[in-house]
Amino acid sequence: MSSPKKLETASNTVELRLRVRLWRNKGDRVALVPTMGALHEGHLALVRTAKAKAERVVVSIFVNPAQFAPHEDFGRYPRDMAKDRAMLEQQGEADLIYAPDAREMYPRDFATRVAVEGPAIGLESDFRPHFFSGVATVVTKLFIQCAPHFATFGEKDYQQLLVVKRLVKDLDLPLEIIGVPTIREPDGLALSSRNAYLNAEQRNIAAQLNRVLRATTERAKAGTSIPQAESEAAAALLTAGFDRVDYVALRDAETLAPVNALEKPARVLAAARIGAIRLIDNMNV
Repeated sequence: MSSPKKLETASNTVELRLRVRLWRNKGDRVALVPTMGALHEGHLALVRTAKAKAERVVVSIFVNPAQFAPHEDFGRYPRDMAKDRAMLEQQGEADLIYAPDAREMYPRDFATRVAVEGPAIGLESDFRPHFFSGVATVVTKLFIQCAPHFATFGEKDYQQLLVVKRLVKDLDLPLEIIGVPTIREPDGLALSSRNAYLNAEQRNIAAQLNRVLRATTERAKAGTSIPQAESEAAAALLTAGFDRVDYVALRDAETLAPVNALEKPARVLAAARIGAIRLIDNMNV
């Protein structure tokens, strides 16, 4: 059995660009996997997809303060660089970790933010109005810093995936965004770094989110009106033990515009809370 692949870390843009330039000069394609750490099998799936598209894979690990509101969980967001490194080395498909600190990404005189509309309007933006500007700003910086040919994003954060695709298209950024299907636990719960917050009772409740969304897709396909399917799903989540439902919405799969009927590909998206823990999920309809 071969030993795990040892990974180097770039902590600033100069180090990152030097490594990427060497790869590009040899004709290697480069893929970026942006993460906030606390890696799990869902992240490793992103790395596998990236490696299938490119000779070199950079995994960025940066907990982005710009996408957290003051009342959110930035301070307690799980961080374990040693564990993250060990997982990537054991998998053996990443070539470099890019782990900048906040001063590298947002110097004291930083004064620019990227504003996005289109698929960013509604849903998450109704409850986290700061979120997509923070995401758009950091991924734009990462794309400029790394200059990848490809970047992979998970479909679990489906609205975020569409926002990043629109950003790349609108700004003519020279890379391809690749969506990767959601990785789930055996009971259907989407893998998420925030699942680490759940106690045993909350974990059982959390599994109901996927089941309710599956039932919602079946009701909608069977002819239940979309408003009724959405309201029944929200009620079912509360009955299952969720403390609050931010939204359950059936939307156009390409634009996230509201739909009145299932006449083209659609997606059902949901966000709900168990105590202070907020979970999101989605699936094809």
